[in-house]
Amino acid sequence: MPQFTVNATRFDPYKNYKFRLRWDGRFIAGVSKISPLKRATEPVAFRSGGDNSIQYLSPSTWKFDPITIERGVTQDVEFEAWANQVNTMTGDAGMALAQFRREITIQLLNEAGQVAKAYNVFRCWVSEYTALPELDANAHVVAIEKIVLQNEGWERDLAEPELPEP
Repeated sequence: MPQFTVNATRFDPYKNYKFRLRWDGRFIAGVSKISPLKRATEPVAFRSGGDNSIQYLSPSTWKFDPITIERGVTQDVEFEAWANQVNTMTGDAGMALAQFRREITIQLLNEAGQVAKAYNVFRCWVSEYTALPELDANAHVVAIEKIVLQNEGWERDLAEPELPEP
């Protein structure tokens, strides 16, 4: 079976440097890094009463790792505004309960800039926000802001088919 159904002559896997992030119906500018989408199933250990020298494992609940998103510091306030909906200076009463969770979409693009795969991530909220990195006058790097998103799962968006590449 070929690795690519529509582009059967393609041999190389997709690269990890072309991607987009979308929430609230718009793409978020300047995102330079997204951590892996990772899930794990917690094992439950048990033994049989007739032979408890062997430990058996059975699947239990799923766990979805937090997603870290990084981008260069600019005047855009998207990261900060979302983080402020979860943790405000006015305390718990200031928390935006109706709006602090969001659905996000991560799109992996092919070399031609077409969507190759997309993943929808559900009920995300910002658990950590880094407004400024460590500042160092001797460094020659871009200042990076970062958010960490807790989520309640993700799945591949099968509505994004493999497109014929130019």
